[in-house]
Amino acid sequence: MGRSAIFVDAGYLFAQGSTALTGNKVARAKLSLSARSVIEELKAFCSTKAPTGSLLRIYWYDGIRPGAAMSADQTAIADMDDIKLRLGFINGQGQQKGVDSLIVTDLIELARQRAISEVVLLSGDEDVRVGVQIAQNYGVRVHLLGIHPARGSQSPTLRQEADTTSEWDKLTVEKFLSLRSVHQPAMTAIAASPAKAAVPAAETADDDNGLIIAAACSFVADLQEADLQAIEIFWKDNRGVPPEFDGRLLAQTAEKISRRLEKAEMRVLRSRFREEVLKRREG
Repeated sequence: MGRSAIFVDAGYLFAQGSTALTGNKVARAKLSLSARSVIEELKAFCSTKAPTGSLLRIYWYDGIRPGAAMSADQTAIADMDDIKLRLGFINGQGQQKGVDSLIVTDLIELARQRAISEVVLLSGDEDVRVGVQIAQNYGVRVHLLGIHPARGSQSPTLRQEADTTSEWDKLTVEKFLSLRSVHQPAMTAIAASPAKAAVPAAETADDDNGLIIAAACSFVADLQEADLQAIEIFWKDNRGVPPEFDGRLLAQTAEKISRRLEKAEMRVLRSRFREEVLKRREG
């Protein structure tokens, strides 16, 4: 009885998964991933390709900016059983670097050590083809998994190299990936903002504080259950608002008050974010 491993290029999953959902690539910040659901789908697919073997583990490859904290999604993935999170980096242009080389290295080393006999590979990049070739030389069968339309999102030579090819359709992707609800701020007349000059400073501050609290409440109300679960896991080892939510929370709140937030206001906003998340989790 052999053992199998699953290799997931998270960049491909998010990019092509959003295309399957909407017809176009959607920014990752606008997507919500159910970590548990995608892992269940991956394991189920692997069992169809290697029904008599056991799963060694799932290798999840993603990128992170140097010095940055892991996102809530990444933390949730890393916290799960049977998962090894492997991180490349994201450069100043927002490009993911080093992930393909990690996939190739792990694929070759596991094959060389006879640790696996079957691989499910969710990726589309030509650069991983050499890893597939070498693993096959050690007797490993490679099952390439794509997301519809796979022929348009995967390297043709990678597809030709694989032992089998399959693709997930939109209905499958919808089980674990969805668009985040985007709260549309109430239309405020920015042109009327000069009138604030005539309002006493204390009264303006009170008004803005109310808007800041309302913004936090509205933002959390729009979060999906998978987001809340990921945030809860993130807080086991980290503090504050997860980075993929923090930027959007600040931007939406600044739009509500028609100016940038001061540091004290940021603390109020983030504290209220935490309170509202805890309320939803308890409710």
